[in-house]
Amino acid sequence: MFKNKTTLIILACAAFVALGVAAVKAPGQKPRNLKVLPQDISDAKLDSIMKSYNKALGVSCSFCHVKTKSFTDSLDFVSDAEPMKENGREMMRMTIEINKNHFYFDKKERPEYLTTITCKTCHRGEPFPPED
Repeated sequence: MFKNKTTLIILACAAFVALGVAAVKAPGQKPRNLKVLPQDISDAKLDSIMKSYNKALGVSCSFCHVKTKSFTDSLDFVSDAEPMKENGREMMRMTIEINKNHFYFDKKERPEYLTTITCKTCHRGEPFPPED
């Protein structure tokens, strides 16, 4: 059917690209929808930051992330359906700007990873900062 292996290989590669297989995430990497944190953040660093938000706000992941449609006990971390997720992004931008503009002494550290001012500074374990 095919005259040589090269033609077969080229067609196979074209099929992978057409199906989007070439654009699949790196092996073992979780799907992402990062709009504030760096795209090259490791899964471990991302998980660590998200857990710090859980603790600082006294909430679970479902505070900002919706449940998946197929597995109701799982969360769809990529979805933007929960409005609180965008509110969280605004809070992240705010703390990054405060740290960058007032506490950015070590230029080897990325501004997104500075922790002088954090969610806990204002929230103190509550989903919404106290009014006092």
